[in-house]
Amino acid sequence: MFMDRSEDAVREVNTGYMTEERQMIQDVAREFTMKEVLPVANELDPVQGEIPMDLRRKMGEMGYFGIRIPEEYGGLGLGVFEYCLVAEELARGWMSVASIIARAGGVMGVVGWPLEKRIELTRKAAQGEYLAAVALSEPGAGSDLAAISCRAVLDGDEWVITGNKYWCTFADGADYISVLCRVDTDSEHRSRGLRSFIIEKPRGELPPNCLGSPIPKIGYFGWKTWELAFDGCRIPKENVMGAEGSEGFKATVSGLEVARAHTAARAIGLARGALEDAIEYSQQRVQFGQPISDFQETRFKLARMASEIEAARQLMYHVATQLDNRQRLDKEAAMLKWFASEMAERVTSDALQIFGGAGYTKLHAVERYWRDARLTKIFEGTSEIQLRIISDRLLGKPTNRQKQS
Repeated sequence: MFMDRSEDAVREVNTGYMTEERQMIQDVAREFTMKEVLPVANELDPVQGEIPMDLRRKMGEMGYFGIRIPEEYGGLGLGVFEYCLVAEELARGWMSVASIIARAGGVMGVVGWPLEKRIELTRKAAQGEYLAAVALSEPGAGSDLAAISCRAVLDGDEWVITGNKYWCTFADGADYISVLCRVDTDSEHRSRGLRSFIIEKPRGELPPNCLGSPIPKIGYFGWKTWELAFDGCRIPKENVMGAEGSEGFKATVSGLEVARAHTAARAIGLARGALEDAIEYSQQRVQFGQPISDFQETRFKLARMASEIEAARQLMYHVATQLDNRQRLDKEAAMLKWFASEMAERVTSDALQIFGGAGYTKLHAVERYWRDARLTKIFEGTSEIQLRIISDRLLGKPTNRQKQS
């Protein structure tokens, strides 16, 4: 539940980043989350229930699926900054809900489709009615996407896809799956010869000639994450992203800067939810005749938590602003993703500690924030991959990788 809290405790710093319009967007998203998202999360996450269609419909009406989709295609036409602003608020309720807004858009790049079809489906995406699952990782290819082995072979007017994919969230519930495949096995460079394909399918089902099983996760509930096996899955020749000769690997990597900012926003939302709940609990929980919020260790812990959240938020605002200015920010986006995700794990763990034994139960949302925060250090590039990117920009690539490139 939303709480009455000290103005000085957790109020965001109103910097020059926050225009009047952005403040309104944030306030509306915060109210929507506390009223619509958090109660659903508290009910369904403990039983691993799925995000309700009714909630998705309300999110579509709010425009949250179309934040970055141009207005002429039915979206809000806003930027990465507003996208992250809303994602932080939604993640404060349920990270999975903050994640599903990333599943809209993207089909304008299917150049083989008629423009009318691309526009129609993009308009549906802006309302949350045409959403994607993304199949990148494989059993033997996670951080090393250049090791992709899933094959796509052109057979007449169809591509035939064969191979395995792992960690494909929403594979059943999506309207299509974007699959990164290898089309050229002769290239000397592993990262070349990869392209992204669109597999359209009925919502609630897997594609024909594709078997799958849900992966038993410890968190990130609200939707299923799948292991998929494609065995001669056929799609039309035109269902490929980008023009002939374009590189799927480069397109995938170039899109990760916004994805990593979005992950940081989700991590910050999780941490803030844990902080706010910990403040409320510390003021209610009495030990040794006084609220535990009177103990210096608790007060200092909360102060450190709030400071780390604000530091991550200000870095996010900076990176999002630069991305909206069309700056290339692979190093800074990696810094943001690394800092925010590492921060979220620490802060949610500290919050759970403040709850004591009560935190290690399903009776409070803090355990959900803790479980989901741990994932932010893994997906969209692990913390180790972020440090590799940062160090490569600072020092250049190490000698062994210079020879490979």
